[in-house]
Amino acid sequence: MGLRKFKPTTPSLRWTVLTDFSEITKEEPEKSLIVPLKKSGGRNAQGRITTRHRGGGHKRMYRIIDFKRDKLDVKGKVIAIEYDPNRSTRIALIEYPDKERRYILAPLGLNVGDEVISSDKPGIEIKVGNNLPLRYIPLGTLVHNIELVKGKGGQIVRSAGTYAQIMAKEDEYCHVKLPSGEIRLIPLDCRATVGQLGNIEHSAQSLGKAGRSRWLGIRPTVRGAAMNPVDHPHGGGEGKSGQGNPHPVSPWGKSTKGFKTRKKGKYSDKFIIKRRR
Repeated sequence: MGLRKFKPTTPSLRWTVLTDFSEITKEEPEKSLIVPLKKSGGRNAQGRITTRHRGGGHKRMYRIIDFKRDKLDVKGKVIAIEYDPNRSTRIALIEYPDKERRYILAPLGLNVGDEVISSDKPGIEIKVGNNLPLRYIPLGTLVHNIELVKGKGGQIVRSAGTYAQIMAKEDEYCHVKLPSGEIRLIPLDCRATVGQLGNIEHSAQSLGKAGRSRWLGIRPTVRGAAMNPVDHPHGGGEGKSGQGNPHPVSPWGKSTKGFKTRKKGKYSDKFIIKRRR
C-alpha cells in the first residue's frame, strides 16, 4: 500500500494524489457475491431530493460482505484482496474447506494465504482477521467491525484505517474507545474482528479535479453567498456582499458550523461513558 503522485503535465495532475492499489491481487469480483446496485440520486420514495449533492457517477455492483461472520469454528483461507467501489477500505475474499466463499473487510496486515477463523469459544488466537465476542478479546486490543446488537452483524468502525480499542470490562458490558474518541458501552456478547482496517492512506488522497468527484457520484456544492436570496439566507446583495446573516446558517436557516444537533434523552445516551472530542 502506498500513495501515487503524478508529474504536473496538466493542472489537475499537479494536485492529484491517489493510492497505488499495490495490495490488490484480483481484478474482477467474485460473481456469486455481487448484486446490482441501483442509484437513488439522493431522492426518496416520493422522488424528492433528501440528500443534496448526489447523482451520476460510475455504475457499480454491490459486493455482499459477511459482517456477521457467523460461519463458526471453521478456518477460512484468504485467496484475494480486492477493491470495493462501495467503501473506503479493501475487502478480502475468504474460501472455506467446503469451497464456500465470502467477503470480509480486509484489516491491515492480512495477506493472501493467511487463515482466519470466527468462533464463540474462548482460547481462539488473538490474530488479525479473527472474529470473536468482546468477552474473549483482551484489554487494549485494536478491533473493528463491531456489533451493537448481538447477532445483527458489525455496524461501526468499518472505514479505511479505523480501529477501536477495548478499554475495560464491567458486568455485562465492555468499554470501547471509538475512532471519534467516544468511549461507549457495548454488550460483551457482541462480536468484533481483531485488528485495524487497511488502506490507511485513504485520508491522504487528493482527487485533483472536479471530474473525479463526479465519477464517484458527488455533485458540486454551491456556496450560499453565491445564491439568490430566495435560495439561501446568505444570498443576494451587490457583488461580494458582506451583508446578510452574521452567523453561518444552512439553506433552511438552521445554525451550522459547530451547532449541536443531537437530541437530549436519546436512547443511546446511557451507553456513552465519555463524549467524543
